[in-house]
Amino acid sequence: MSADAKTPLEHVNAVLAQLKEMRHYAKNNVENLTAQWLLFDGELRKLAHTDRIEALMTRQGELYDALEAEITALEELAVTLQPPPQDDAA
Repeated sequence: MSADAKTPLEHVNAVLAQLKEMRHYAKNNVENLTAQWLLFDGELRKLAHTDRIEALMTRQGELYDALEAEITALEELAVTLQPPPQDDAA
């Protein structure tokens, strides 16, 4: 195996790291959008933009939930990809 080749476990762990970073930003985006929504709800309602913002909040929340589900699934897969423990007794 070349130095650049990764095992399936290494690939799963790399994807997990990326998804966890995405989850972090998705959560922050949901929180920031919610905070803005709460601050400007009245003004947005007057401007007839509430439906658009609510749709964005819903989709961002769905992305966060999907990331959570995929992270859980990949963490479970990573466990199955762990090499068996070495028996040190000779």
